[in-house]
Formats: sequence, structure tokens, C-alpha cells
Amino acid sequence: MDTRTIKECMKASFADTPFPEVVRRLVGAGVHSYTADLVKLRKTYYGSGAEAHDETMPLKDGPAITPAFDSDRVASTVKAIQRGEIGYAEFLRRIMDAGCSHYEVFISGRKAMYFGRDGAFYTEPFPAAK
Repeated sequence: MDTRTIKECMKASFADTPFPEVVRRLVGAGVHSYTADLVKLRKTYYGSGAEAHDETMPLKDGPAITPAFDSDRVASTVKAIQRGEIGYAEFLRRIMDAGCSHYEVFISGRKAMYFGRDGAFYTEPFPAAK
């Protein structure tokens, strides 16, 4: 995996680069999936084999993760970022406030899954290509 590109993608996400563009760059870097740990504020990127790379998420003023997972609030926050109404940092704050402790992005599976501390989850398929 190209860790330099992965680092650039983290910066691009926090500069509100659209998700499809970040995913395109990650694919080019050899990333197949990643996990965002919102408790530790770290992302782990996975390649095709045993490769993995960790990056710290530079989120400022993140809220405590709410104990109860609210899938409706997570879903509406996902829709808000897809429409360009909020940026990535605000997206993270809102899903944390909705009880999301981590999420996983499956690039080849074209979906993201958001999880609460109790195992509750919400699955969002990637938007159709325009």
C-alpha cells in the first residue's frame, strides 16, 4: 500500500474532498477497506493481504460517543454529507453524537457500515455513480 497517498487522503477528507474522490485515490494506493475507530480517533487501512496502516484522525472538539446508537440520525447525517451540506469533521461529530463508535468502509463491497457500542449497526450502500 502507498502510505504517502493514504496520508494525503486523510488530509483530503478533512479538507472536505468528496468521498468518491477519496475512495478513488485509496483504491490507487492499494486500499481494499478501512475502519475508522471513533473512540481512539484512528483509521486502519487494509490492503489485499496482511497489509495494514494506521493514521490518527485530526478531529478537534469531538464529542463523547453517546451510549445509545441512533441509526436514523446516522442515516440522516450520511445523507447530509452526501448532499454537501456538512463537511467531514462535522459528519464525524454528528455520528459520534448519534452513538457511532466505529465504521467500516468496504470498497469492493461498495458499502459503509456504522456501529454502536452495543453491536447495533446501519449499512449505507455507496451512492450510484453519476
